[in-house]
Amino acid sequence: MKAQPLIIDCLQYSLWSEKIFREMNKGGVAAVHVTICYHENFKETIQNLIDWNRRFEKFPELILPGRTADDVRRAHHEGKTAIIYGFQNCSPIEHDVGLVEICYQLGARFMQLSYNNQSLLATGCYEDEDPGITRMGRQVIREMNRVGIVIDMSHSAERSTLEAIEVSERPITITHANPASWQPALRNKSDTVLRALGSSGGMLGFSMYPHHLKNGSNCALDDFCAMVARAADLVGVEHIGFGSDLCQDQPDSIVAWMRNGTWTRDTDFGEGSSTLPGFPDQPLWFGNNTDFGGILKGLHSVGFSDDDVARIAGGNWLNFFENSFAAGVTP
Repeated sequence: MKAQPLIIDCLQYSLWSEKIFREMNKGGVAAVHVTICYHENFKETIQNLIDWNRRFEKFPELILPGRTADDVRRAHHEGKTAIIYGFQNCSPIEHDVGLVEICYQLGARFMQLSYNNQSLLATGCYEDEDPGITRMGRQVIREMNRVGIVIDMSHSAERSTLEAIEVSERPITITHANPASWQPALRNKSDTVLRALGSSGGMLGFSMYPHHLKNGSNCALDDFCAMVARAADLVGVEHIGFGSDLCQDQPDSIVAWMRNGTWTRDTDFGEGSSTLPGFPDQPLWFGNNTDFGGILKGLHSVGFSDDDVARIAGGNWLNFFENSFAAGVTP
């Protein structure tokens, strides 16, 4: 029987617990990129890092800090999961480009230039107008390139995303989204963006969040895997992986925090919904971290080779980490 390949999930925001960490280990998930910021400022983000330090102390047999590709390899070898920090917004750096390097030193390896709204750096996908990367955004991109924090444009609008690909001297990521040609959600990406991402050496992580899936919670695994196959033709099989956007065990109230933060008192329904925000049911084939094996079988069924499935499962992300998590472009 063939060994399951190394698995990396490049975005989750779950209600972290021993149960979830054990599911990660049981599912063979060697690394997870975890969200440690939505709208928090620098000081508030530090508290989230303190919380993670306590988890590493409490569950050393299950999880370990992920700062390098070698940390992921070690976690895989030891049957643990490496936890890689990322920001879904640029709020922790506030107005100070110097905080980019500090955040790297504290363990951050990914940062989105914007969440759903306009930020100091770029435009979010919910805005009506997209003026692109700002003056500060260009400086922050240069600093992120220098220190080794990866630019993530998962929640950014079209022009901003294309400009980030052009401005960055290192490949960028869209860690959790799907092709808009398959499912026209606000956050899914156009073929134009996906072609530019692949041709520049970037990475796309496929989302299993129902709002980003065709037929939502009722999306069929075969349809999802067929979408991955089409995207591989568009982006390149060496530039795709998983970014599930799994929010396991979170209460519905967390959706309001994710969308509203502190910038509004009104309800931000999001994703074109007219109902109160809440988490939709996960598709039956992906409820937690033990379900990746079934997706890998589905990828085989649509024609991917063993080598390609291993790449999509985690090999592509591991190579990307190897080339992205160290100091790069000199100022």
